[in-house]
Amino acid sequence: MKTIIVNQNEAGQRLDKLLGKYLNLAGKGFLYKMLRKKNITLNGKKCTGSEKLTQGDEIRLFLSDETIEKFSQVTVQKVKQVKLAIVYEDAHVLLVNKPSGMLSQKARDTDESLVEYVTGYLLDTGALTREDLRSFRPSVCNRLDRNTSGLVAAGKSLAGLQILSEMFRDRSLHKYYLCVAAGTVDKARTIDGYLKKDARTNQVTIHKSPAADSSRIQTEYEPLCSRDGFTLLKVTLITGRTHQIRAHLAFEGHPVAGDYKYGDPAVNEQVKRLYGVRSQMLHSWKLVFPQMPEPLGYLGGRSFQAPVPEEFRRMFPETDGQVAL
Repeated sequence: MKTIIVNQNEAGQRLDKLLGKYLNLAGKGFLYKMLRKKNITLNGKKCTGSEKLTQGDEIRLFLSDETIEKFSQVTVQKVKQVKLAIVYEDAHVLLVNKPSGMLSQKARDTDESLVEYVTGYLLDTGALTREDLRSFRPSVCNRLDRNTSGLVAAGKSLAGLQILSEMFRDRSLHKYYLCVAAGTVDKARTIDGYLKKDARTNQVTIHKSPAADSSRIQTEYEPLCSRDGFTLLKVTLITGRTHQIRAHLAFEGHPVAGDYKYGDPAVNEQVKRLYGVRSQMLHSWKLVFPQMPEPLGYLGGRSFQAPVPEEFRRMFPETDGQVAL
């Protein structure tokens, strides 16, 4: 027999969902059969699996140790040791300054990504145990392209993961980017267009008017300073679509320096030769939190910034220490 006391990372979900995590190798048919036969109880009573759990609830599995072991497996992918650039951390939230070249989430089973590095960090620091991973897996709440650097938010608790993910979905959490664009931009603008994605190539095209299967986009940018034919822009995504900033700026004649998918090869070669730039100059710079529900109310109104990469500082020394931003 095994007794499970529901903790804060397990509360708020259905019983059958939690059982599916604990007994992750068992089929749903087996789980519902055990519920019907009262081999699994909730607070000493028969249950159906649809019950919503609260912290402190007691689940009892009247199963042999061999059966529990057979249907339960905790796997942790072994990945290389990576020192995370942590901008902020508390019991629910982790903000990481992701470097260019790192995946936010893996696309294939063999990939290593920020999700795996965060899991390893939390296990190493004792914030999570392997037993905790039976019912809760930390994850990132927003994704950046592999070659985009900057702030990625991860949920350390179920509440943190759920609330932050919703803030990103409904766009109440404000995101600001910095990028280096080709050309001299002398005034702030809000630009409109329509974005169409080719899922096969993972590439998008921008159109001035609606096209089949396209989505309307809006991008707002403000020039901060210009030098040698390049402009440092602060960009706000009014809508958030795949590759929106890079494709939209390129469509407007101001491609992001170092962008090898949507950019200008001559521009990319120039910044590589002059400044050692080898990836796109796009950085998720700042997050501003709205009023937040509990237990994340303490984050309401706060803002966090990720230090800019060295390539930005070489091209625009103004970004050093984020003075004048």
